[in-house]
Amino acid sequence: MRFILGFVLLLGVASTPVFGQTPVVSANATNNEMTAIFDADQAARKVAKIDWRVVGEADRSRRVRTQAMLDAGQLRSADDYYHAAFVFQHGDLPDDYLKAHALAIVAAARGKSEAAWIAAATLDRYLQHIGQPQIYGTQFLRHGDGDWTQEPYRRDLLSDPLREATGVPPIAKQGERLKEMAASVSKDR
Repeated sequence: MRFILGFVLLLGVASTPVFGQTPVVSANATNNEMTAIFDADQAARKVAKIDWRVVGEADRSRRVRTQAMLDAGQLRSADDYYHAAFVFQHGDLPDDYLKAHALAIVAAARGKSEAAWIAAATLDRYLQHIGQPQIYGTQFLRHGDGDWTQEPYRRDLLSDPLREATGVPPIAKQGERLKEMAASVSKDR
């Protein structure tokens, strides 16, 4: 009995943090600051009339802070990487989109199934910004007052089941969405 009591006491002392020792944060713990940055990123895009100059500047600030947390090892959970992927998806440069893709892959690998869609979208955006066709069909573009388009787009590379496995609608549904977007432009003209 004395041995068991001594062993339990030893376990209690060994598990108590020592002065100055930082507690270990679980890989599942979500970074609250990263969540707040993601929430602000999404909220900026849900207002009725978006001032893209203001949003663009805020996006840059969010990317700088997210990169600092990434460099410091403060992003750990699937949600952290998922949120960071969206922040970099709203970047300005191909490297922003490629980094967003890498972050989305980590989020998916850590169990965030919703990250499959942002992984597809970031790859499409990256491809289009380096002059290559998108392959999933997540990017809808409009140049000036022109019509909406998904071009350039390699529709033949992936099957619809593969698109759907990543949460991307099949080609027929994408075509319907493109027609709806074109109709809304016609009403605005």
